[in-house]
Amino acid sequence: MRILHTMLRTGNLQRSIAFYTEILGMKLLRQKEYPAGEFTLAFLGYGDESEQTVIELTYNWGVEHYDLGSGYGHIAIEVDDVYAATDRIKAKGGKIIRDAGPMNAGTTIIAFVGDPDGYPIELIGAR
Repeated sequence: MRILHTMLRTGNLQRSIAFYTEILGMKLLRQKEYPAGEFTLAFLGYGDESEQTVIELTYNWGVEHYDLGSGYGHIAIEVDDVYAATDRIKAKGGKIIRDAGPMNAGTTIIAFVGDPDGYPIELIGAR
């Protein structure tokens, strides 16, 4: 068994695809519209779905906003250098929620970025 993907609902599919590809460097792996269900799915990631976990963006036609709720945590992405990654994200117009630095009560270097729909993404330094 393995984790296939994490699904996030988005209010603007093209805006979210641009964020994940242009700012976080993922690739759009596939996208398909489902007219009968009035939704579109887009799968993004750093590698092929057969080998890596990916993100599924779901756009329900006509829904522009979702409340994130208090139970959702975050997505975590490993990066070689958290400080450099946050600098690149800022330069591309990405929103930094928490600047790079040691985690609370620990030494691991982390930062948090917000995607266009408000989902937090943790950047964790390579171990």
